[in-house]
Amino acid sequence: MSTPAAGERHWLRMIAGYVRPHRGPFVAAAVLLLASSLLGLAQPLAAKALIDGLTAGQGVGRALVVLTGLVIIAAVLLGVGNYLILRTAEAVALDGRRGLVRHLLRLTVPALQRQAPGDLLARVAGDTMLLRQIASQSLIDIFTGGVMLLGAVALMAVVDLALLGVTAVVVVLLVVIMGLLMPRIRAAALRSQESVGDMGAALERALGAFTTMKASGTEATEAARIDAAALTAYRQGVSLARWGSVAGTSAGLAIQVAFLVVLGVGGARVASGAMPVSALVAFLLYVAYLSHPVMQLVGAGTYLQIGRAALTRIAEIDALPTEPIDLPPAPPVRAATPATTATGVLAGPAGAGGPTTTTGAGSARGPAEVVFEQVCFRYPDRDEPALRDLTLTVPAGGLTALVGPSGSGKTTVLALIERFTEPQQGRILVDGRPLADWPLAELRAAIGYVEQDVAVLAGTLRENVAYATPGATDEEIHAVLRTTRLSTLLDRLGGDLDAPIRHRGLSLSGGERQRIAVARALLRRPRLLLLDEVTSQLDAANEAALREVIQEISRRTTVVVVAHRLSTVLAAEKIVVLENGTARSVGSHPELVRTDALYASLAAEQALV
Repeated sequence: MSTPAAGERHWLRMIAGYVRPHRGPFVAAAVLLLASSLLGLAQPLAAKALIDGLTAGQGVGRALVVLTGLVIIAAVLLGVGNYLILRTAEAVALDGRRGLVRHLLRLTVPALQRQAPGDLLARVAGDTMLLRQIASQSLIDIFTGGVMLLGAVALMAVVDLALLGVTAVVVVLLVVIMGLLMPRIRAAALRSQESVGDMGAALERALGAFTTMKASGTEATEAARIDAAALTAYRQGVSLARWGSVAGTSAGLAIQVAFLVVLGVGGARVASGAMPVSALVAFLLYVAYLSHPVMQLVGAGTYLQIGRAALTRIAEIDALPTEPIDLPPAPPVRAATPATTATGVLAGPAGAGGPTTTTGAGSARGPAEVVFEQVCFRYPDRDEPALRDLTLTVPAGGLTALVGPSGSGKTTVLALIERFTEPQQGRILVDGRPLADWPLAELRAAIGYVEQDVAVLAGTLRENVAYATPGATDEEIHAVLRTTRLSTLLDRLGGDLDAPIRHRGLSLSGGERQRIAVARALLRRPRLLLLDEVTSQLDAANEAALREVIQEISRRTTVVVVAHRLSTVLAAEKIVVLENGTARSVGSHPELVRTDALYASLAAEQALV
């Protein structure tokens, strides 16, 4: 467990890390604001000289010019310094957002799945905004306010030590009060920001299941849930405002008390002849001037506590595990116009029976072989393992199918090949090379993966199909659209590859979304194609067409298909029957119907025997 001192150092290091790249503008802004503050400190002395001149009946023109010049120059420096610091603070917030987004996109799949998307959005959008407040208000205000406070105290000592002693007592009391309030402000800020994240998570839950909510008639229930989260956020925000108001009021009250005490004590000293009236005026101006740095420091301390709470939440995301950092694969060198088969299927990689092409990163070599050697894997939130001592070989080239009841580990096999998760025991080899030895970018560039819950992005048809291969030509895109029987969709969009697709593909049918995902994978020309329930949303005609596509592709690359509908994999050279996380049997469809009771039962249920 970290100590409080270690925690202090941690968040201070985080602040320093964000500010360090912008230290030049920060220093320039600090110098300008400090110069403005010092000129402000000189103004009461100039006012004292002006009063002394008036009292002595001397000319005051020069003193008046000096005082006016101090006011104007201080105002100009303050304006320029404030602009510079605010601009730099925006740059700090930008760096914070960029860094947090990059980190989020590099998280492991399990780490991200354990987070609420709404809360993550709140941290990216809201918590990083507080970095701007730290940079623009807390850091500079602490520096300039501290210098102004020390300077004012020093000059007050020059004017009158007795009155300084009276003022110091009030300031010490204020410091004690602030020391008691700041921990409460920090705790209230953390609760407030967490409650905003909870509200975002509640809203994301409702929007993510919007159709289900409508069909279930649970709008009122979800509205009440979000309202409760919003009410909690309101209460925590009010708590934060209350403690912040107490801090500000205490500071303002302390200055007013100091002013009144100095006025009373100073007036008595003037009446007794212990000090001139000009000195009292100057000292009172310094007390009034003292309110600015004091309020700066109190405000900076408050924002620093709020920012500290935000940094705590950002640090929680930074602590989540990420995947290894890899350089992106080199841009492919485009070859001649790719050939297509009679059915429109893009020609496969070199060495697999097709012409040499380099559109996809994985097309430089032939089909990949995958071997599982006594692999065990258990999800953190489950007692039973998803895979236990799984041993199987996926030969290079051809179609291998994974079948079995729900929960038998089929999708887990694909996730392990993609290294979304890592096995606890055993090892996985691709082309005889342990999976852990593959650079992650190189491995995934060689794999095409179509997940069960397909992702269609808001954008255009071209952007969706060429998502992993942005340099693909129109001819290549048209080829995979023909392959996946999406030509009718293209016709419906007026033949325009740049026609817009709505968020999550809501303007498409389920089968069209599935086939767009398949087209996206095929355009990469993968050495290994992983398909997870790709025919689950297709009608009989489209399933038959896609089955032909899969068989055609399997002649040129390695295809692994997870299927509940056995009609998809009847022609597979190798069918692996999984049960309770292990390979129960392996064979072709006719062999398994004869030798495996579980497979025969699955086939009978689907009228395939």
